Amino acid sequence: MGAAQMPDRPLGVALIGTGFMGKCHAMAWRNVATVFGGAHPRLAVLCDATQDAAVAHAAQFGFDRATVDWQAAVASPDVDVVSITTPNGMHRPMAEAALRAGKHVWLEKPMALTLADARAMADLAAACPGQVTMLGYNYLRSPAFQAARAMVRAGEIGTPLAFRGVYDEDYSADPALPWSWRMTHQAGGLGALGDLGCHLVSQMLALMGPVDSLIGQTQIAVPQRPSDQGPRAVENEDSAMAMIRFASGAQGSFATSRVARGRKCRLQWEIHGSRGSIAFDQENMNELWVHRLGEAGFTRHLTGPDQPDFAAFCPAPGHNFGFNEQKIIEARDLLAAIAGAPHAGPDFAAGHQIERIIHAIAASNGKVMELGDA
Repeated sequence: MGAAQMPDRPLGVALIGTGFMGKCHAMAWRNVATVFGGAHPRLAVLCDATQDAAVAHAAQFGFDRATVDWQAAVASPDVDVVSITTPNGMHRPMAEAALRAGKHVWLEKPMALTLADARAMADLAAACPGQVTMLGYNYLRSPAFQAARAMVRAGEIGTPLAFRGVYDEDYSADPALPWSWRMTHQAGGLGALGDLGCHLVSQMLALMGPVDSLIGQTQIAVPQRPSDQGPRAVENEDSAMAMIRFASGAQGSFATSRVARGRKCRLQWEIHGSRGSIAFDQENMNELWVHRLGEAGFTRHLTGPDQPDFAAFCPAPGHNFGFNEQKIIEARDLLAAIAGAPHAGPDFAAGHQIERIIHAIAASNGKVMELGDA
């Protein structure tokens, strides 16, 4: 997509949340027009939990004004798009308020705490056809992933027969790590599935198509965590696994963990096809490994300007792509959809399908879960 598909007027942006992903959104908004052209978004208002923090981050990120009142921010007449990067329990009320105020919404994953919440959000978005929703599945924007998806769709590895995927990190591996809201159903929702596994599901669906059924199991590896009030129970899963049957008839395996020692961002998958295979690992995100029928093994493909969107950032191959660049592409796709281009997704409808899968894994406990086409 080029500048011709970008909005021809500045869109006003409200950002709610200033943590890791809030800063990523701010950098994406500030750089999207520099990279892809079009009008520079106007950074209208930033919302944080305290006025001092809001003022400081508004100055740092380049927003016009600061507030602690998120309801006023999403209702403001100079705001067209709302970026929501808050804790999970606030996603539904904020996204729904923005939609009811007539705004476009860019929401970080996971979509919601519960499957019922996700369905309600998708239904409301469907009732607002002039408004664009986007979920923050940034790994779909990697040039290497985009190239892999194009290969699969073009039939370069034949018929996909099997998918094997894992997303492991070790940020909760230490049993001395203090208890937090992320470990509760009420504020965090799902655990490793909602924080990590949903990313793997987003890529799995883009590569393999819909899931027909699955069998899953979960584990809480550290049942209690220390807190100021003494040991507190961990309510959601530290890890999860599933065996999957796709609607195409292909099979799959899925695993995710937040307690996998030594793993930092092991978003790793392989597709085995009738005429070849493709393998990828986010810890080495600038490499794609491809095997084609007749070859002895795999060939390493480095990211470069021949892969989608890389050239907009750098004209030279092998110079590497980064995490935040993915968010800039995501912002570009959101703005392009607002301007009338085909939606690259995932929107709230697609996000609900991702939620169906991770919640089915959480609920399975060894039972077959039928997903079908609903």
